[in-house]
Amino acid sequence: MTPPPAMGMHDSDSHYMQEALQLAEQGLYSSDPNPRVGCVLVKDGKVVGRGAHLAAGQPHAEVHALREAGASARGAHAYVTLEPCCHHGRTGPCAEVLIAAGVSKVSYALEDADPKVSGGGAAMLREAGIEVAAGMLATPALQLNRGFFSRHRRGRPWLRLKLAISLDGKVAAADGSSQWITGSQARADNQLWRARASAIMTGAGTANTDNPRLNVRRDEFEQAATRQPLRVVLSTDFSLPTDAEMLQLSAGQVLVLGCRHNLQAQRLRAAGAHTAVLPEATDGTGVDLHAALAWLAQQQQVNELHVECGPRLGGSLLAAGLVDELLIYQANCLLGDRGLPMLHLPHINSMSERLQLASAQQQSCGDDRRLLYRLTALEQLHVNTAATTSPLRQNLNSTTPLASGATCLPD
Repeated sequence: MTPPPAMGMHDSDSHYMQEALQLAEQGLYSSDPNPRVGCVLVKDGKVVGRGAHLAAGQPHAEVHALREAGASARGAHAYVTLEPCCHHGRTGPCAEVLIAAGVSKVSYALEDADPKVSGGGAAMLREAGIEVAAGMLATPALQLNRGFFSRHRRGRPWLRLKLAISLDGKVAAADGSSQWITGSQARADNQLWRARASAIMTGAGTANTDNPRLNVRRDEFEQAATRQPLRVVLSTDFSLPTDAEMLQLSAGQVLVLGCRHNLQAQRLRAAGAHTAVLPEATDGTGVDLHAALAWLAQQQQVNELHVECGPRLGGSLLAAGLVDELLIYQANCLLGDRGLPMLHLPHINSMSERLQLASAQQQSCGDDRRLLYRLTALEQLHVNTAATTSPLRQNLNSTTPLASGATCLPD
């Protein structure tokens, strides 16, 4: 299903919706797990109010714009990047406040993916006699909130796999050393991708070998980070050491997902980590990856999942069809034929079995190159597959969430 066509869109409409999208970007690093939303109120050809949703629990974009507009909101045209909500969460329904303010028309880019809203906000506005137009600049709005739509429409996060490689495609030297393949500008650029994610995930192998912090480092992140993403480790038997660097940080939480509960899981909880036991893969290789992503979406409200891991986990995620974006930083160095390959893909044995990727977006990062491959078309996020009931989903629904509750709350 494709986005609905824009209704009555003119150059001025496009201009105001574009401004609303720019406002929405203010929540890129802070609104999670809520969507990034912007709103512009226009009356008699003049902008009278602007707003953006900045953080869960704070007023939504429409409320900020209405407060700025004051009495000028009556009769105004509201441009919103997402359908106004119609349910009570930690804030009230935006559709109701728009109605109370007396706006004459609401144009929005996308229908809300949250089933509590989807179509309901528009219906509420129409019932109040307000003209509604949908589909204006839908693609950039979806691009901005692809994680939010993935969680609600597919039941799993949007997954971005990040790799730092040499010119000959190696992620580590023969002795296992990998710090640093890329330069400081590439590492700083990766902090931006970490900061926009709901969670950063790695595997037990990388966690034990590299002992990473998996946090957003403010010294490499020019904009003040208002939140630390959840740090997630996949480990079959909870083998993360209790003195791991990521457990020593005061900000953010660490979650270890395993499938074989043991005493080490108890030790990790005593050290401040959260743990959860999930289904094991049918081939016995570890945590079921589909189950892990579905659990993160359902229990932790993870929209975007940023993965930094070794060749085996990265290859398994790719082979399972769970990678939506491939983020590669390529350095101008060679590590030789004994270095570790970027991905472990043993099922590819011939040219006919190769995985063909679309053209990448390329950008220089100092002496390195950043390549971004999109493996999932945004249009797929308009198809609602999350509602499908399966034995796996039923199993996940019965899984006990973290003892301390979810790391985030909606709205």
